[in-house]
Amino acid sequence: MLFAVIFTDKPNHGAVRAANLQAHIDWLEQNREVIPIGGSLRVEPSQVPKGGLWIAQAESKEQLEALLKTDPFYVAGLRQSYEILHWSKANAGRKVQI
Repeated sequence: MLFAVIFTDKPNHGAVRAANLQAHIDWLEQNREVIPIGGSLRVEPSQVPKGGLWIAQAESKEQLEALLKTDPFYVAGLRQSYEILHWSKANAGRKVQI
C-alpha cells in the first residue's frame, strides 16, 4: 500500500534537526525500499523546516509506524506529531518512481 506521512517538528528544535540530520539521511537511505521519497517542509526555502513529508510503500500503517519510530529524528525527540494517510496516485499509468 502507498502512504503519505506528514510530520510536524517541535517548535525551536532546529538544533536537534541539525545535530541528527546526517543520521536521518543515512537511515532514509537504509530504508529506501519503504521510503523512496522524503524531504523537509518549510514556509520559505531559507527557513528552518517545520516538518517533513514521506511517500512510502508498506504492508500496513502499523509496519510504517513501527519503522518511523526508529528514525533518528523521532528518537531524538524532533517530531511533535505525525499523520499516516493512505495515498493513491492520480494517474497510475504515469511513469514515476512509485
